[in-house]
Amino acid sequence: MHILLATDADWIVDEVTAALGGPDTSFTVCRDGRSVTGVIADRRPDLVITDLQVGSMGGMAISLALRNDESVSTVPRTPILMLLDRQADVYLAQRSHADAWLIKPLDAMRLKRAAEAAINGTGLFEGVPVDPVADDAPENGAPDDDDAVTETGKSPEEEPAAAG
Repeated sequence: MHILLATDADWIVDEVTAALGGPDTSFTVCRDGRSVTGVIADRRPDLVITDLQVGSMGGMAISLALRNDESVSTVPRTPILMLLDRQADVYLAQRSHADAWLIKPLDAMRLKRAAEAAINGTGLFEGVPVDPVADDAPENGAPDDDDAVTETGKSPEEEPAAAG
């Protein structure tokens, strides 16, 4: 597997290569976001990992530029994993068209899970609230009160209201 890592922070290079490195994995590090699309056209990585802040062109712009170039077939479709600085950056990440994202600080297990999710297309999106499952939800697909059908065969929303 070949991974393109877009970051200008040495500690991120160290963390990512330590977590995802192995005998079958190679890395290309781009320290300038503007060079990412050119490198993708030449190297065709299996995954792009981009930091949210990379010099003058950060992860948001890199992701949008890649998706734009993909839409006109100048680069192949490539999974993108974005590394966010804080919870508030989730708003940007949701609009970036990235396949997965993590909120720093990083750890090896989360990096591996997110990389796999981005590559497999299942996505991993930290910081996005999950809808809680209602405790009173009907079991086995049984209709609840909102799905009830009246004796007339109409739902309660379809029944005429008795005025006055």
